[in-house]
Amino acid sequence: MSNSIVANRYSTALFQLGQEKSILDQLEEEARVAREVFQNNPQMTSCLSHPKVSVEQKKQMVQEAFKGASKELLNTMLLMVDRHREGEILGMAESFIHMVNEHNGIGEAEVYSVRELTDNEKESLQQVFAEKLGLKSLRIHNIVDSSLLGGIKLKIGNRIYDGSVSGKLERIERRLVSVNNR
Repeated sequence: MSNSIVANRYSTALFQLGQEKSILDQLEEEARVAREVFQNNPQMTSCLSHPKVSVEQKKQMVQEAFKGASKELLNTMLLMVDRHREGEILGMAESFIHMVNEHNGIGEAEVYSVRELTDNEKESLQQVFAEKLGLKSLRIHNIVDSSLLGGIKLKIGNRIYDGSVSGKLERIERRLVSVNNR
């Protein structure tokens, strides 16, 4: 997540606007789309940041890319372009999503596993870790990683829970090395 002060200011303003108009959930969905667009299309960010592209052309590009978005999110992004803060749009979207999740008591977890988890496995992980962290719920994003050998690894915020076979082997190796060095 971006820790940019600029991105946080815009996301805070959008969050307050969303609360006032009771459209936080809608704005969160749109912010997720915006985050995905900017993460998956680095050319868009570079084009918006290019000095030879006029502000009007940049605004038109944003309007075309997000024509289905609410006027609140669209105006926030256009204001950022006006103020030459287009490089902070991704950070603003990430910060906004984080604020809404925090407000709703929802966490986001990346779960690394050797294979795709079943719905029951995801539900079980969601219940256990949401309770452990004092959250209402946990959104799980499963990432298949064949280097784990077995087990799972969870990343929730800045915490990592490593229950993978490779992680256990690394811990055993560290203990053996520290015992031998004494």
